[in-house]
Amino acid sequence: MQKTKMFVLFAIVILTWGTTWLAMKFALVSMPPIFATGLRFLSAAPLLLWLLHITRSSLLFPSGHRFFQFCVFLFCFCLPFTLVIYGEQYVNASTAAIIFAGMPVAVLLISIVVLNAPTSLMQLIGALLAILALFYLLQEESRTTLGNNWKGAFAVLVAVTMHAFMYVQCKKRSCQVSLFTFNALPCLAAGLLLTLTGIIVEKPEVENITWLSFSSIVYLGIVASVFGILCYFSLQKRISTFNTSLVFICFPVIAVILECLVMGRVFSPTSWILLAVMLCGVFLSLIPVEKRKMASSPKRLLD
Repeated sequence: MQKTKMFVLFAIVILTWGTTWLAMKFALVSMPPIFATGLRFLSAAPLLLWLLHITRSSLLFPSGHRFFQFCVFLFCFCLPFTLVIYGEQYVNASTAAIIFAGMPVAVLLISIVVLNAPTSLMQLIGALLAILALFYLLQEESRTTLGNNWKGAFAVLVAVTMHAFMYVQCKKRSCQVSLFTFNALPCLAAGLLLTLTGIIVEKPEVENITWLSFSSIVYLGIVASVFGILCYFSLQKRISTFNTSLVFICFPVIAVILECLVMGRVFSPTSWILLAVMLCGVFLSLIPVEKRKMASSPKRLLD
């Protein structure tokens, strides 16, 4: 029964994360990116605040971490999510998902620089393999898309870097707060700021917003931003961090298949091979150093 629950949670996470990218594309059908991102957060904020209330979690970070909470609002919510949906104006939804699958590699490299984290040759080889495969994959995809493909890819890469840096900063600062404390107030503040900014700068035509775009925003806010995160952290409590991180290898495949089925996209055999190589690199970068040492030195288990 326990294994079944873990499998269901894992399936829910990869399906949720795999469908997020196409939902962003649908949101852009009749909404500009900043306004759409703001509405996404506004749709998620009430549920997060309710969960914050019933779990009796604090709205604010502990004293001494309040500035870091502002950084979470800016670099975990406002900027990266806006960059991702902005980038999707120029790249395919599945391409954005593939770039985001490189998150573990970004975390590894930033951890080495910021935390002087222990690493291994295998992890570094995996990181290099993932980066090279991603570069050639983007190059392959740029042959069949608009010239701004690299502009969109760069926006998503910057978003990935921001998320990875903030994740490393959380580890460095040992800032232990509840999941709802971490998300609720930054989500609400980002929603208000981005929606207002979108209204002023982008001047969205509200009367022309389609049902597809509106429902996509609700899906992104409630299902992806709340339900998906809850399932991911619930999964993380039941299995190892390494096994949980395998989500990053699975969800881009879902995104590619879904876009091919729904949008009629053609993903070339070369792109499939490069994607497989990239995900193998991500997998190698995820293998913990301690786990590899134990595997190579079984006698230590008897000490």
